[in-house]
Amino acid sequence: MRKNTRWVKESAFGIWFLNSSIWLNHVLKLALNDLERLMPDKQERYAKLLDIGCGRGHSLKLLDERFSPESINAIEIDPTLLPEAIMHGRQCSARVAIAAGNAECLPYMDNSFDLLFCHQSFHHLIEHEQAMREFYRVLKPGGVLLFAESCRKFIHSPVIRLLFRHPMDVQKTSEQYLALIQATGFSVAPETISKPYLWWSRWDLGICEFFGFHPSQQREETLLNLVATKPA
Repeated sequence: MRKNTRWVKESAFGIWFLNSSIWLNHVLKLALNDLERLMPDKQERYAKLLDIGCGRGHSLKLLDERFSPESINAIEIDPTLLPEAIMHGRQCSARVAIAAGNAECLPYMDNSFDLLFCHQSFHHLIEHEQAMREFYRVLKPGGVLLFAESCRKFIHSPVIRLLFRHPMDVQKTSEQYLALIQATGFSVAPETISKPYLWWSRWDLGICEFFGFHPSQQREETLLNLVATKPA
């Protein structure tokens, strides 16, 4: 039976890891690089931007530099992380407003944002369908969703089960995430989808490849990065 909760709090190790240089350089920055590469007809500026699950706010300055927004709204469900997020928000050129709340019930008006960034937050949520409907609702027509997630194969791996905390029964494959996003109404072109097989997302943390054994091409994907648009 699923627990009566709408979010699974990260483990102590996970909270430490999300503030590490490994997270910043090998997870967050790599995902942003990939998503930016996938964006069709990337604009010089996305005036209003929303960051889902901003954590300590490490993404705020990166989003500010890459997308030149006038304003950034960020939402985080763990209130203990908000003071650091606010501190990072002060380093941005854009106006930054950070709120405590849940992605399944966003405190924003319909058609509010030009770009929505959701990086490694969705797999902590319980009600995926509701959260994705909220993403669709708050984006403007023609707005862009940058979505980067770890998939079921990775979340269910022994190392991740041991060190991190997630709602295990709701995890999805890359195909299921794509189907959910498209069923909500988003448009996703094949060329805006990426499934990187990064070392940290593998069961062996890339050790086998280090010794010359190449990863199998027949595998269940561990990561999904994609760019979706809300039809104009």
